[in-house]
Amino acid sequence: MDKKSKMKKPLIILGSILGGLIAVGLIFGAMGSDPINRATGLFGFDTSGGSQQTDYSYVSEDHIAVIHVDGIIGADTSGSFLSEPLGYDHQFTMDSIDEAIENEDNKGLIIFVDSPGGSVYETDELYLKIKEYKKKTERPVYAYMGSMAASGGYYLSAAADKIFASRNCWTGSIGVTVGTFYDISGLLQKYGIRTVTIDSGSNKSMGSMTKPMSSEEKEIWQRLVDEAYEQFVDIVADGRGMSTGNVKKLADGRIYSASQAKSNGLIDEIGTFDAAANDMKKQNDLGTCEIYEVYPPEESLIDQLFMKISASKESGSDLEKLLGIINENGNYPVAYICEKLK
Repeated sequence: MDKKSKMKKPLIILGSILGGLIAVGLIFGAMGSDPINRATGLFGFDTSGGSQQTDYSYVSEDHIAVIHVDGIIGADTSGSFLSEPLGYDHQFTMDSIDEAIENEDNKGLIIFVDSPGGSVYETDELYLKIKEYKKKTERPVYAYMGSMAASGGYYLSAAADKIFASRNCWTGSIGVTVGTFYDISGLLQKYGIRTVTIDSGSNKSMGSMTKPMSSEEKEIWQRLVDEAYEQFVDIVADGRGMSTGNVKKLADGRIYSASQAKSNGLIDEIGTFDAAANDMKKQNDLGTCEIYEVYPPEESLIDQLFMKISASKESGSDLEKLLGIINENGNYPVAYICEKLK
């Protein structure tokens, strides 16, 4: 019995959940179809005209695997459930690279990035997985940047041997953010609303919007950001063969166009995906290799919603679990993310 058949979806529960969504004012964007067909298993379609592969074990010819990193990089299979763009499945992506490592018929890896970045932990975990692939297999790795490969999207691209970008790509945004903190204490005071927080230390509730941020709290947050920033700079310096000083001149958080990124050394070439694939084949004597796209199994927005509720370990009704999911998305994770979505 699969995951979906294990889930109970009575209409009354669905109505309550959707009603709850409307009540809290959530708006989910329409999910468009991909320009190419999706696979239902681990590895997708051969873009040169081959048949659908529903399991990587069936790929028994020399090939280059294309791993897609679409949307916000995070632990959830849809990035952040309350944000756009949707589509990234972290565990699937990690597993796909492991499969490529074990498959002797795999001859190379292209990371197709179309992402504004994401959480520090998952971004770095994926970066390290790409490095593991390179070390264990000694096969070539390219990064191809689509519409956007900013912040964490650039971070993981720095693991590649060569970086290509589309001519309309936005990249860079080398930096770290913990989001925007709101202080509504003045508003609460105006309307005579008082709040009481019980905690074990003066900094346990730092970041609360019901009180002004102290200088000590700001310093703590800044140290966390600075440490993650230094790690980012080191990653870029190592990947691009640059000094940390030169990287820091570029790493003030700004976005670069493809032509600007090539001029300052953040990417190698501007071109189409086909140009990147052909370059990998030519430079590594892989001319007979097929190209296999990697996509996670498609799930509808409602499927994702029920899976999250089903996986929740919190007690209470489905609606209470849903509200818990909403609250979780209101946190301030330290992230390699560009806040200017293209």
